[in-house]
Amino acid sequence: MALYLVFAVTFIGFVGVNASRVVLQLYALDLQASPTQVGILIAFYYVCPLLLSWPAGTWGDRYGPRRPLVFSAVCGAGGLLIPYYVQSLPALYLAGTLSGMSFAFFLVIVQNLVGVLSAPDQRAQNFSNFSLVGATSNFVGPLVAGLSVDYLQYPRACVVAGAFSLATGVMVVIWGKILPGGTRRTSPRAPLGETLADPAVVRILAIGALVQLGTDLFQFYIPVYGVGIGLSASAIGSLLATFAAASFIVRFALARLIRQLGEDKLLAYSFYIAAVGFALVPLFQDVVMLAIVSFIFGLGTGCGQPIATMLMFSRATDGRSGEALGLRLTVNNLVRVIAPALFGFIVSGFGLAPVFYINAVMMGAGGLVSRTNTGKVPPPDAK
Repeated sequence: MALYLVFAVTFIGFVGVNASRVVLQLYALDLQASPTQVGILIAFYYVCPLLLSWPAGTWGDRYGPRRPLVFSAVCGAGGLLIPYYVQSLPALYLAGTLSGMSFAFFLVIVQNLVGVLSAPDQRAQNFSNFSLVGATSNFVGPLVAGLSVDYLQYPRACVVAGAFSLATGVMVVIWGKILPGGTRRTSPRAPLGETLADPAVVRILAIGALVQLGTDLFQFYIPVYGVGIGLSASAIGSLLATFAAASFIVRFALARLIRQLGEDKLLAYSFYIAAVGFALVPLFQDVVMLAIVSFIFGLGTGCGQPIATMLMFSRATDGRSGEALGLRLTVNNLVRVIAPALFGFIVSGFGLAPVFYINAVMMGAGGLVSRTNTGKVPPPDAK
């Protein structure tokens, strides 16, 4: 029962996260923000996850998930009320920062809950189910954003996105007693240098960061590209939803693919397919062809993060799984903070096409890294 609650909260919360990201980005473009300014807005979104994911995981380990999840809901809903009352770019920066703070606590807590609530022999399947929930919300969130913008305009669309965050807090207050508590006495935290001395951990962090980079930049630049070629908000939302639909399909078959190919080969193939998706985007302006490209890209990147999450959870010490996942998210969010601003400057100087080609090369490099041993998920009796 507790796991079903986690999946329900995850779905609603992720719909709000994905909707808010698209709404704030399109809102900024509507306010005549430059690509660099939009990149800075996205970077603001991930500053708090960069700084707080690791501490949030530790807090969840020690004190349980309820308070962090309620705090996340308050930050998410409150932050998205700001652009409703103040329609300016600084207000969007503040909203993005508070939404990012909400996301920092939310993601690491729900990820860790899936692992904690799963028996060892069910953990891989439950993480796969968790990824399916995320893929479904990735499909619904952009559609909610696009339709809200087109029919309610930007200020009310922010309120709609914030309502999803508020709903997660209400659910946790009402039913959160069935969730596990914290472990007040945990094993001593390993020094960061000692953790990073493990080559398998470094490889998992690098793979996860590259998958995150490719996914985020695709989701970031498809709206920018779409606005540039005259697509509507609903059409842009549909492209992002198509990407999410492909992620759902590949995650539905994730457990079978891992059994057939192994983690390393599957990760390598996923990177290569993502590279093809990036390279194809600048060649098309027709929405149908772009939808096909988005689908190809989603097939490529859909399995990367679930595998990285399973690998990282499997290497965590008892009582420190939230901390381990928080470290992984910290590295991912470091990439999320730096990359949008950096690529925003590239776009300002050279246009959009070089960004897609550069990312295609990086995804290809990720495929080469993935072909080395990542450290397998241990068998059920190993943890």
